Amino acid sequence: MVSNSSSLLFLCALSLLLPLISSTSTIPLSFFQPSSIKDPYQTMSHLASLSIARAHHIKFPHKPFISTTPLSPHSYGDYSISLKFGTPPQSIPFIMDTGSDFVWFPCSKRYICNNCSIPGQEIPAYIPKASSSVQILGCMNPKCTWIHNTTDPLTRCKDCQQPNSEKCKQICPPYLILYSSGSTSGLTLIETLVLNNKKVPNFVVGCSLFSTHQPAGIAGFGRGLSSIPSQLGLKKFSYCLISRRYDDSGKSSMLVLDFDSNSGKKTALLSYTPLLKNPAVPERKSLSVYYYVGLRKITVGGKKVKIPYKFLIPDEHGNGGSIVDSGTTFTYMSYNVFEPILKAFSQQVKQFKRDVKIEEQIGLKPCFNVSGHNMVSFPDLKFHFKGGAEMKLPLANYFVGVGSEVVCLAMISSNFYSSELFDGPSIILGNFQMQNYQVEFDLKNERFGFRQQLCI
Repeated sequence: MVSNSSSLLFLCALSLLLPLISSTSTIPLSFFQPSSIKDPYQTMSHLASLSIARAHHIKFPHKPFISTTPLSPHSYGDYSISLKFGTPPQSIPFIMDTGSDFVWFPCSKRYICNNCSIPGQEIPAYIPKASSSVQILGCMNPKCTWIHNTTDPLTRCKDCQQPNSEKCKQICPPYLILYSSGSTSGLTLIETLVLNNKKVPNFVVGCSLFSTHQPAGIAGFGRGLSSIPSQLGLKKFSYCLISRRYDDSGKSSMLVLDFDSNSGKKTALLSYTPLLKNPAVPERKSLSVYYYVGLRKITVGGKKVKIPYKFLIPDEHGNGGSIVDSGTTFTYMSYNVFEPILKAFSQQVKQFKRDVKIEEQIGLKPCFNVSGHNMVSFPDLKFHFKGGAEMKLPLANYFVGVGSEVVCLAMISSNFYSSELFDGPSIILGNFQMQNYQVEFDLKNERFGFRQQLCI
């Protein structure tokens, strides 16, 4: 959500910034870790709660007022990249998020983040005064409409008497963005993004001065105008998420940004399914950010799970369907999708007893007690997509160990049925299920590709 109000708090913060008035790039992708939770039960409960909150945020978004790089995993549940902004370049870590479209970083030496404790770590922040290329985005700049949902300059820029006046010095109003687990607010800048040896001037980025529960910046890779793919004009981007067992190890895979893919050829060995449009867009602008895919069938142990069709396809109001979201940890499914899957596993798993106590404790289900077994096996879980692509998940991608004696299905849902929950996507495919998968977002040809492989 974006706020148009300019509070005294922001005026004080503004004083911090007043002195400012190849065909591919690869980026390391790693885990991000602001949490010090060590207890496995607390960790699973924490990740499940975050996934539920993330799903609620996606399904009920707040309406707005207005090269390669390493990719690394963290026990916090997200994957991070490092990007460089400014002249000279300043390296800042970001959470990679395909479910949002805005890019922002912690900003200035006076950056304040409530409930953002990272034991033994300082929050890396961008320092505006250290860059010679930074500017504050002006209110009359058309790019200000990317942040504030109004195209009328007089509505947005109340201090400007004449809409076409070049003398208007009013800045683009401060933003306030609400996430599932926190919020951030600040001012919008125009800065130079440096990717390897490639400089991208006039990049729109948020300079966050105040945050809650959001210690790291967000690199939005969704479909919106302010996202990284849109601002860079990417033809495709791809990444491979390394296993969660490397959480916080410093190991990483690569995020690949492709600027010049003019061919319609498919990448070898990848299975593809079309990227779909939600029929309610542009009326429901909040849904335009997401990457929808046609998940048509789910099988457990080779048997088709009976899921009401309306949950698999977005209806005329935009509700239903499936999206791919790197910012969600455990895949979320609406009640009417998840309950048949829960029933299928409960019926097919006979050799292990369900542990209801653990289920109630951590919020995952079904959970099975596997004590006394050195080897365990469970029914296969397979996603069947439009066009024939199939994703047969390895066991480590859909069951997670909780302590030494219990394993749980690593997917979450609302705990009860409500007609109000049939809003937005019914299925949100999270990053836990994409471990050791090479995935490709082919934006030029509107398709999503994937294959299972070791990412490290």
